[in-house]
Amino acid sequence: MPARPPAARPPLARLLWGTALALAVVLAFVWLVPSRDYLFVPHTAQPLADKVTVEGEKPPDAVGGIYFVDVVVRKASWAERLLPFLRPDGSSLVDRSQVVPPDSSFEQRRREGRQEMARSEEVAAAVALKQAGFDVRTDPQGALVEGVASDVPAAAVLDPGDVIVRANDTVVRTPDGLRRALSSVAPGATVRLTVRHGGSLAQRNVRTVESPSRPGRAIIGIRVAQAADVKLPVKVRIDLGNVGGPSAGLPFALDVLQELGHDVDRGLKVAATGEIELDGTVAPIGGVKQKVFGARRAGVDVFLVPAGDNAAEARRYAGDLRIVPVQSFQQALSALRTLASK
Repeated sequence: MPARPPAARPPLARLLWGTALALAVVLAFVWLVPSRDYLFVPHTAQPLADKVTVEGEKPPDAVGGIYFVDVVVRKASWAERLLPFLRPDGSSLVDRSQVVPPDSSFEQRRREGRQEMARSEEVAAAVALKQAGFDVRTDPQGALVEGVASDVPAAAVLDPGDVIVRANDTVVRTPDGLRRALSSVAPGATVRLTVRHGGSLAQRNVRTVESPSRPGRAIIGIRVAQAADVKLPVKVRIDLGNVGGPSAGLPFALDVLQELGHDVDRGLKVAATGEIELDGTVAPIGGVKQKVFGARRAGVDVFLVPAGDNAAEARRYAGDLRIVPVQSFQQALSALRTLASK
């Protein structure tokens, strides 16, 4: 039987073209196709003067200004997920579970963020108008549950929309009041909560967990906001478009006061971040790293951030930017007066 002739080999050029095409397809996939994870990306701080309207406001000064800082949240491509050097400067890769809770969607989380923003605007306006001497009627009604982590015991007994009005024997009227009530509870202990949902009250026994960022501290594993009935004596309108979340409460309050003719910024470009509560307390927020980068890009003079862990993280990325930690709205005003006098 005659031997078979050897199989013809493809021309080298065709082999190289095929390899290049396959490589191009792979590169296009990793560059264009989104992964399951997200990127937190800095966004340059923006002035608030043209986004805040207050009835009876005064003409703005030509210098200084109050700036807000937000974070762009988007899907990371596979290339960005696998190759850190391809990520935008100052960004962070975040697991999907930290952005979109189980049984939820990114669009649903965005809607919740806009609701949080609306509540933040109302509380910030109330705090600023009260500071300006207006008769503001506020009735704090508890800590509103905005979200519950999926991996904590509270997930089985608490739902978004619940309002916590008592923790053990302590009446809870504000989110800070809830934090104080938990300060004497050991991680793993059960706390007895009185919760209002709709028009009825119910008791919920919730086992606490240890805070991942502050060992030894008990937390429930929920995200809360101020539940309150607020009646403003003048009209205040704040429009940031599609920006969501509660973290612009502090700059909102500062700018509302500025719009009424108070020299809040003292001629400085002032960036600020922090959730604000009806008593003026400034609560921690997320995305601090990206917000520091955003403030630096805007060339502001000072960045006000919540005291504690937020301030410590901000200083790690601040460079020459001055970081001022604050615990309350009143402290923020005092800090700006002090800075301007130096």
